Amino acid sequence: MSNTTEQLPAFARNSINLASAGLGAKPIFATDEFFAPLARMLNDDPAIFYPEKFDDHGKWMDGWETRRRRSTGHDYAIIALAAPGTISGFDVDTAHFTGNYPPACRIEACNSAAEPDDATVWTEVLGLSQLGASAHHFFACTSKTVWTHVRLHIHPDGGVARLRVYGQPSLNTGNLNGETLDLASSLLGGRVVAMSNAHYGYHRLLAPGRGINMGDGWETRRRREPGNDWIIVKLAARGTVESAVVDTAHFKGNYPDSCSIQVADLGNAGESLDELVVASSMFWEEILPQQKLAADTIHEYGANQIKQNGAVTHARLNIFPDGGVSRLRLFGKIASE
Repeated sequence: MSNTTEQLPAFARNSINLASAGLGAKPIFATDEFFAPLARMLNDDPAIFYPEKFDDHGKWMDGWETRRRRSTGHDYAIIALAAPGTISGFDVDTAHFTGNYPPACRIEACNSAAEPDDATVWTEVLGLSQLGASAHHFFACTSKTVWTHVRLHIHPDGGVARLRVYGQPSLNTGNLNGETLDLASSLLGGRVVAMSNAHYGYHRLLAPGRGINMGDGWETRRRREPGNDWIIVKLAARGTVESAVVDTAHFKGNYPDSCSIQVADLGNAGESLDELVVASSMFWEEILPQQKLAADTIHEYGANQIKQNGAVTHARLNIFPDGGVSRLRLFGKIASE
């Protein structure tokens, strides 16, 4: 459907990818990277395949690939998550690996302030699981512990195009003492839950930093019918929005003419937005009336422009009529219970 995120398991729809390189996840160690480096496995974009592309080691593959193992044992890799968090599931994607995928994998996790070493205690969060050729493999995880690193074991060798570690960043609200935060930030747990259209992508709208190019944000197709486009964000925590930033970095001939922001307090409801909740968002409270936008510009809206509002859990950014926005920031304080 055009107004929901892609069809994924519930644990993925209701989480963010803690293994996203774009959010800050990093490759730490791999037993072998002969055919393809570990860093590629953390890329945000779907894996691609170039039939005629080769390098000094052989066929160029978009992912992590080890050489053919000629001894006992198996290969593994360690990844530092973008933020400490709980894990709800995995996607071990073997896209384009058809004769060179691992037959099985398992995953361990640890919580370590330093880079893991031989003394690190690892906990298995996914037991030995079968893998197939060129496919997404979704595995749920029931652990409620906060983790900082994962260790992916492949048995015995081969290639993995992408590893997604779906979960929720750990946000200790008791230690914030009224601190102003970007309540929409992916690194704190903010996430997109629905949109009218995202033909050119949306996953980086809440990411840290400014966009690096026109593909690094949310962009809709050209609207050929009445109305306007919109996107709904679930905040990292229930809070009061005090200021906002709408950044059109790199959008020059395709930025929206204007925008507005609406909010709602859905309490514990709305974890999975259905059609009725999406429709109701048209009537949410408007905290930023329609504002003109400019090309390739950071637009800041302060307390004199943001309407005073109570604690909210969701926000809807409207763009008129269509176009691209690089980043959305919603600054405020977490509400006291």
